[in-house]
Amino acid sequence: MRSSSHVLPLGVLTALLLSQVCSGIKWNGSLSHAPTSLHINQTQHCKLLPGMVSSQAQLCRSNLELMQTIVQAAREVKKTCQKTFSDMRWNCSSIDIPIDAQKYPPDLERGTREAAFVYALSAATISHTIARACTSGDLRLCSCGPMPAEIPEPGYRWGGCADNLHYGLIMGSKFSDAPMKMKRAGSHANKLMHLHNSEVGRQALRDAMVMKCKCHGVSGSCSIRTCWRGLQDLREIAMDLKTKYLSATKVVHRPMGTRKQLVPKDIDIRPVRENELVYLQSSSDFCIRNDKQGSVGTQDRQCNKTSMGSDSCDLMCCGRGYNPYTEKLVERCHCKYHWCCYVTCKKCERIVERYVCK
Repeated sequence: MRSSSHVLPLGVLTALLLSQVCSGIKWNGSLSHAPTSLHINQTQHCKLLPGMVSSQAQLCRSNLELMQTIVQAAREVKKTCQKTFSDMRWNCSSIDIPIDAQKYPPDLERGTREAAFVYALSAATISHTIARACTSGDLRLCSCGPMPAEIPEPGYRWGGCADNLHYGLIMGSKFSDAPMKMKRAGSHANKLMHLHNSEVGRQALRDAMVMKCKCHGVSGSCSIRTCWRGLQDLREIAMDLKTKYLSATKVVHRPMGTRKQLVPKDIDIRPVRENELVYLQSSSDFCIRNDKQGSVGTQDRQCNKTSMGSDSCDLMCCGRGYNPYTEKLVERCHCKYHWCCYVTCKKCERIVERYVCK
């Protein structure tokens, strides 16, 4: 069991916790491989979860349904993080922490910009998943979010079922922030960093609450629109956080008045902004494998020969060059619609050339 002085992001923490609930779960790279039939339906299951602080265990015992939602959130953290960074040298592979690992990946433990993103995404994801679970009826202790107080414009009316962001934020922060609020939760600087970045993730979620509408009217005239407040897809929120990751601010922990705070390292004239990700230590360039810095390197990573972006073979391979290979793809083609109502397609083969870093 890991020391309580270390804190893992929600996605990693939850994977480790739930691996002990059912022998069918193996955190060997993907909590998403966990059986969908998994149910945490007895309070004694909470005792089997290592690494939780007392307030998390209490939340587990009092709301078993919520733990099911946390399983789903953990799957989403891993899937979304790796998809969002698939075109970067650091591709969120450090979330694939083995069950029997004795320490955390350095890129997530050292207070890096990558840790900042993972904590922000984790906080946003758990609250997003809970808010959506309220709407879908998967959580019995909550329901649709409230109707907006403002009067809608002519031709619009409030209706539908809004995502319950308020409940999602309350319960999400209660679970994901609990370890950082313990006295023995690592250095004070790291705690402040993780709490700040988690709040940045939740603020990104608040900003992602938009008006969604459904049309009504004769022959699709859309004379009346029924509208509600709903969250954008997690993928869009992750892209917003990726932008914040790319412009994250390096900070230092120094006295400010009567207590120590995080302040920008190179811009002492202003405090840290509430909507910016912050980090304490610079990262590796992730070009070559370096276990001490948490870098798996980019050897054998696929690159894009024609791209000018971060997934280009020049940038992804760090100037080492790349090897081409061919791959046969089988695709549906020559599809034809038949009345009524089915589609038939043929199978076509084509050869594509791909490239991997040396």
